[in-house]
Order: sequence, then C-alpha cells, then structure tokens
Amino acid sequence: MPDDMTTQKDNPIPTNLRLLLILEEVARLGVAVKPADLTELMGLPKPTIHRLLHTAETEGFLQRGLDGRSYGPGPRLRMLAINTISSEHLRTARLAILKGVAEEIGETCNIATPDREGMTYLDRVETKWPLRIQLPIGTQVPFHCTASGKMYLSTLRPATLNSLLSAQPLERQTDKTITSPEELRDELQKTRDRGYSTDDEEFMTSMAAIAVPIQSRQKRLLATLSVHAPVQRHSLSEIIGFLGPLQRAATSLAELHENQMAGG
Repeated sequence: MPDDMTTQKDNPIPTNLRLLLILEEVARLGVAVKPADLTELMGLPKPTIHRLLHTAETEGFLQRGLDGRSYGPGPRLRMLAINTISSEHLRTARLAILKGVAEEIGETCNIATPDREGMTYLDRVETKWPLRIQLPIGTQVPFHCTASGKMYLSTLRPATLNSLLSAQPLERQTDKTITSPEELRDELQKTRDRGYSTDDEEFMTSMAAIAVPIQSRQKRLLATLSVHAPVQRHSLSEIIGFLGPLQRAATSLAELHENQMAGG
C-alpha cells in the first residue's frame, strides 16, 4: 500500500519493525491504547496504524478493549511474555528467591501475573506439608476472590475497574466470596491502604492467603507474590504474620527484574 513508504524524516521506522514497535508500546504503556495515541507516538499515518492493529488483532497478538476502540495484549502476546520470563536461564534466580521465602515461611508461595480473565500462576514452590492445595503453574484463578487478584484490581484506574466490575456478575466461589461490587471496592481500598491483600476462604473453603505486589521502579505492578495455607494449619491472622518475609522477597524480585531489564 502507498502508506508503507511513509516514514518520519527525522526518525524513519523500517516497515518490518512497525508491528513489533506497536506491540512494544502497548506492553510498555500498560493500559488500553487507542489508534490515535499510537499515531502520535510513532508518527505513522492513521491508515498504517489501523492496518497494523487489525493484523495484530487477527493474529491474536492484540485484543480489543471493552470500548471496542482501544487495544491491549492478546492471548498470543501474553503467552509470549510468560514464555519469555519463564525461560529456564531467567527463572533460576527468581526461583531461588521464591524457594527462600517459602522455606522461611514453611508454606506454599506463588508468583502470579494478570491475564485477561484472571491471575495466572507463573511460578510456585510447594510446602513440604502433606496437606496442601494443588494449584499448578499455569492455573488461572479469578480476580475478585483471590489475594493475588484483589492486589491486581487495587492497582487499576477507577474507570478500568468500573468497566471490569460491570462486565459480568462476581461469581460466588464459597460462602465468603464478595459478590457485591461496592463491597469489593471497599476491600480494594483497604488493600491500597495497607499494601497487601487477603483471601479469607473466599476462593476455596478452608484456604486463606495474602499477597503483596512486585513493582517496577515506576510503581507499576509486575506480578504478585502470595502465600496460601489451609486454615487447619494457619488462620488468616497467622498468615498475615508472614507479611515481612513476603515483602522482602517481593523487593528482591523487583530488583532482579530491574537488573534483567538493564542487561545485568
């Protein structure tokens, strides 16, 4: 097409890099991006941006937002991200930190990342106790009733959170699941104020959990670090007592991420 030859005079973008740079921008910004935003950021004509977005959407690398006009990461881009940061040579140091905190606490610890429909377990270290809750790597759990999910929801902009909560009813998982959007908003405000989230048998009966954020230097949520245990072994108040080791490990994981991003 004619616009394929259009470039910025001061900083031309090679044709074969344009789609990659769009995917990079969408991932970097961390919010749903409209075509006009990309046109301004990249200096490319509107028809080019729309064509590239259509291609990325068709192939599953991008996905339309709830408004039908903006774009966020699609299933293939999210899987690419998970596979990249789960590569064995990158996981070694991360797993060492995770194993360290799991051994200190004595319970199962998890790293989870947000996906479109819920939180996906990226890494986990199981407790040595015979009584344990099996949620293997790759398992996806709901946002509204898990500690990791509520931590993620607490970081969303109000408009994004409202769209998510109004999209569908909050499904009841146990007798303690919060199914009222207003009650959940109150819970998320508590999470922001105290810096950690809880799951008081809201996802699974007889299981309690807490989660803390793993953040970039810009305070953007990268992932969550959580611990869960059967209430027969630890009450929620006892699990909250593990907050210090979790927060120290989350800081170490964030520093590891920054060093990897810097090529260290």
